[in-house]
Amino acid sequence: MKIIILGAGQVGGTLAEHLASEANDITVVDTDTERLRDLGDRLDIRTVVGHCSFPTILRQAGADDADMLVAVTNSDETNMVACQVAHTLFRTPTKIARVRESAYLTRSELFDTDAIPIDVLISPEQAVTNHIKRLIEYPGALQVLDFAEGKAQLVCVRAYYGGPLVGQELRQLREHMPSVETRVAAIFRRDRPIFPTGDTIIEVDDEVFFIAARGHIRAVMSELRRMEDSYRKVIIAGGGHIGERLAEAIESRYQVKIIEINAARCRYLSDSLDTTVVLHGSASDRDLLVEENIDEVDIFLALTNDDEANIMASLLAKRLGARKVMAIINNPAYADLVQGGAIDIAISPQLATLSTLLSHVRRGDIVSVHSLRRGAAEAIEAIAHGDRKSSKVIGRKVSEIQLPPATTIGAIIRNDEVLIGSEDIVIQADDHFILFVVDKKYIRDVERLFQPGLTFF
Repeated sequence: MKIIILGAGQVGGTLAEHLASEANDITVVDTDTERLRDLGDRLDIRTVVGHCSFPTILRQAGADDADMLVAVTNSDETNMVACQVAHTLFRTPTKIARVRESAYLTRSELFDTDAIPIDVLISPEQAVTNHIKRLIEYPGALQVLDFAEGKAQLVCVRAYYGGPLVGQELRQLREHMPSVETRVAAIFRRDRPIFPTGDTIIEVDDEVFFIAARGHIRAVMSELRRMEDSYRKVIIAGGGHIGERLAEAIESRYQVKIIEINAARCRYLSDSLDTTVVLHGSASDRDLLVEENIDEVDIFLALTNDDEANIMASLLAKRLGARKVMAIINNPAYADLVQGGAIDIAISPQLATLSTLLSHVRRGDIVSVHSLRRGAAEAIEAIAHGDRKSSKVIGRKVSEIQLPPATTIGAIIRNDEVLIGSEDIVIQADDHFILFVVDKKYIRDVERLFQPGLTFF
């Protein structure tokens, strides 16, 4: 595909890195010459220096024959105007834009072919909020992903010493829970993927990805690690867009406090939120944290825009007795450095946004794509279309499907039923597949598997 990415920031750069490795024709546009030079030196891509919404710059980037335009600059307005220009002057088929400001997002009639022609709206704040909310719902999980509108979930947990299955073979999972359908899709051990088989033995500190119907997730988690009590008391450091949205989403079920350093923002949050307590001050203020009984807090979330502030506030909160701490960290080098130590989970906004973008870039009928382990692997939800003649999967048993290497089928979702584990399931049209791809060089082969042949059309 010929793809133009507007904006060479964290999201644009990460997206370019992912897509360039999959033999796409990528052009990145930005005003930052240094950033473009750095990307051009590392990746096999074109770069264009200039304002992302200018017609001359878009033409120079190849908008007249591009398949897709992805506008992810830091300016909502630039992203929207760029999509308008690409549509009006170049008839670019697919236009994706990052729009952060809720004042725009609440007006759905704005984003229409007759108004501002954006095909897909990406809201990073909403993606990150949903990601954190799922982690709060499942204490102990490192990642929780929804598939088929939440009917099935893929969960990553770290196997702890003393867990029932640690030191046991994977096949014993079924013996422990004969009535629960689940499958271990992949295991990461010391940062390297292990392709799971029945005789794979789970070790302490393994990161285990398993898939199950939503109602069975907690039962499977209890086999891999000691179950943690549900969270009750939550402190959010940072009352920006993400902090506000998260508080709004969880305040009816948890005791929530927000610490915000800007007095005007504090007043706004107090007026906007119902039961959340808003505190004016710094999240790195030891006296404030002690005064707010940080040692009784179940989860401390550092959600400001500053990586260093988030890291320092999280370390302080942990030292003062917070049970669990999570922090938004934009710099991947920092994230790898701190996760699993004093900071329990490092949240990457780029990867949360990237997952949303990838589902629209993938070929075949790909419903959703989730980037895992900082992009080392992907979980893909695909739909089988066609018939036995035109499809490579329909009418065949699971055991007969020629899967690419390093790829496993985690589950098949048919209507409201989650089917897991049987090699004898015969695939029907409109079945949803949850696939786990450990080696990204086989992504294209997975996409081809779910593209109907010409006879279907």
